[in-house]
Amino acid sequence: MRFRTLFIALALVGAFVYFTTASNSPLRRSGGPLWSGPTVARSAGLGSDEVNNIEIYKAAKDSVAYITSTVYQQTFFFEMVPTRALGSGFLISPDGRILTNNHVISGSSKIEVRFSDGSRYTAKVLVADRADDLAMIQIDPKKKVPFLKLGDSDGLQVGQKVLAIGNPFGFSGTLTTGIVSSLGREIRNENSTLEGLVQTDAAINEGNSGGPLLDSQGNVIGINTAILAPGGNGGNIGIGFAMPINRAKAMLDDFREGKSFGRPRFGASTVYIAGDLAGELKLPESGGLLIQEVGRGSAAETAGLKGYRDVVLVGNERLGIGGDFIIAIDGKPVTESDALARAIARKRPGDTITVKVFRSGKTLDVQVKLGEVPEQRF
Repeated sequence: MRFRTLFIALALVGAFVYFTTASNSPLRRSGGPLWSGPTVARSAGLGSDEVNNIEIYKAAKDSVAYITSTVYQQTFFFEMVPTRALGSGFLISPDGRILTNNHVISGSSKIEVRFSDGSRYTAKVLVADRADDLAMIQIDPKKKVPFLKLGDSDGLQVGQKVLAIGNPFGFSGTLTTGIVSSLGREIRNENSTLEGLVQTDAAINEGNSGGPLLDSQGNVIGINTAILAPGGNGGNIGIGFAMPINRAKAMLDDFREGKSFGRPRFGASTVYIAGDLAGELKLPESGGLLIQEVGRGSAAETAGLKGYRDVVLVGNERLGIGGDFIIAIDGKPVTESDALARAIARKRPGDTITVKVFRSGKTLDVQVKLGEVPEQRF
C-alpha cells in the first residue's frame, strides 16, 4: 500500500515537471511580453507636423494665463454673493501685459491670473474694447516674463493650420489643433454683433475665451472668443470663432498713443459673387461684393450707396439683386468675402475709404466716411 502511494506521488510530480518545462507544453508561458513594441525609436516615430505642434506648445505654454474673475451678484433676497468666471489670456510683453476677451473680465471686482509654473497674480484692467470684445490687463511680475509675438491676421488663408491653447473647463494648458475654416464670419447675440471673425475647427470650449490662436510659426493670429453651441450645451461641435489679432493691434496702438477708440461702421450688408453667377446677373465675373441692405442713417447711405431692388432664388437661398456691386476697396480688387471687413479693421471712425462700384453698367468711385458702432456689451 505504501509503495503504491509513493508510486502515485512520483507520477504526479513527474507529470507536473513535464507539463511545465516541455517546450510544446500548453501550460508553459512564453518568456517574451504579450505585446509588440515599435521597431524604431520614439523620437523617430514623430511626424513633422507632430514635432511642430510640440515645439509650439513648449514655446507658448508658459505665456498663457489662466484667468479667474470674481463678480458679485445680487440674490433674490438682496444678498451680494461672489460668482467666478473662468477664462484664458496670454502675455504680450515682458512687463506683464495680457490680452484677453472683454467678457472674461467685464464687471469683475477681482481678477486673478495663474500660470503654468504655479505663480499667481492679481491683475488690473488697462483698457477694454466692448465692441470687439477685447481687453488688456496688467500684472506686476518681479522679473521679466515670457510672452507671445503677434502675427498678421490679414494674411490668413482658409485651410492653414492653427493651434489653440487655453483652459477649457478649468483644465489649464490644454492644446488643440485645427485649421482656419473660414474668414470674415459674423455672429450675433441679443445685444450686439461681432464681425470679421476667424472660424476654426480647433476645439474651443468654455474657459478657452481670451486664449491665443497660433499659426504654425507660433505667432498669435487670433484671440479665441466664441463657439457655436446649439441648444446652449456649451460644448464644442467644431465651429469656433476668434477675433483677428490685427483688431487687438489697433486697440493697443490707440492705447499707447492715448487716443480714444471705437469700431468703425460701414453700414451695409454684402454677399460675395464671382464667376458664372456674376455673369448671369450681368456683373463683372472677376468678382465683388453685392450690396444687399443699406442701414438707415449709416455711412453707406450717406455716401449714396444702393441696396437691392429685387430678389431671386439661387438654389435654396434668396439673393437681393440690383444693388451696387463693390469691385475694389481703396484701389485693391475684391477677391474674398471678407475684403470689406479687413479694410475697415484698419480704419477708425471718421476715416474715409474709397469703394469702386459697378452700377447700371458703369463704374464709379464712392467716398465713404465711416461711422462708429455704438458701444454695447457683448
